[in-house]
Amino acid sequence: MPEPLLALVGVHKSFGGVRAVRDLSFHVGEGEVVGLIGPNGSGKSTTVHLVAGALTPSAGDIRVDGRSVRALPVSARVPLGLARTFQTTSLFPEYTVEEQVLLGCHTRFRCTPAASVLQTRSSRRDDSEQRDRAFRILEFVGLADLASVPAAAISSARQRLLMVAMALASEPRVLLLDEPAAGMVASERKALARVITGIRERGVGVLVIEHHMGLILEVCQRIVVLNFGEKLAEGTPAEIRNDPRVIDAYLGGGRPC
Repeated sequence: MPEPLLALVGVHKSFGGVRAVRDLSFHVGEGEVVGLIGPNGSGKSTTVHLVAGALTPSAGDIRVDGRSVRALPVSARVPLGLARTFQTTSLFPEYTVEEQVLLGCHTRFRCTPAASVLQTRSSRRDDSEQRDRAFRILEFVGLADLASVPAAAISSARQRLLMVAMALASEPRVLLLDEPAAGMVASERKALARVITGIRERGVGVLVIEHHMGLILEVCQRIVVLNFGEKLAEGTPAEIRNDPRVIDAYLGGGRPC
């Protein structure tokens, strides 16, 4: 059986005497969207930081495409195929939408910095190819018509889609989406759901950390539920929706819309 694209194996993380994550194991396969949910303080953000490389596990292992990345910094994980977005928009406001995506393409440039400065034929060809690729990504997320607009001039929902486009520019095999629907209205969440589904259809594994249960239930094949740093449940959307433990700890006795 092939290795999953992302695997957490018995991961622990402690801050002093506080255990933020305890013995956490789950995986994300190729072309699979997995949701990570839980009440505030359940360990979701710590888990994302551990996977992305902003934190190092106290114990356990994190593997990307079969390779341990436990001790690797963020910069070493991106070339291995791991990319992420953030809860808050992290953009250069004066850059255009296209320029933002080109920043994400930098890991795929083949020419040396010296060749780019000298504007050699190969560097010009490389630049043209990356601009074409950036435009295709913008088409994919629905922002192509805004390519020349400064990032600061587009809506917050479109800025979140732009962050997804920037992450896709590095050609990830695993994409971490941290609260991608924050602040979105229903129509905007529908557009985001179509983008996430399209990413999955490209064979990319996606881990979605999100509070909006409607989006999670729509796009995920499996859902992992955290509570007090531990995995409370894991299963299909239907299983999670009807799990009494999840209803009690997270859904508050009701049913998600």
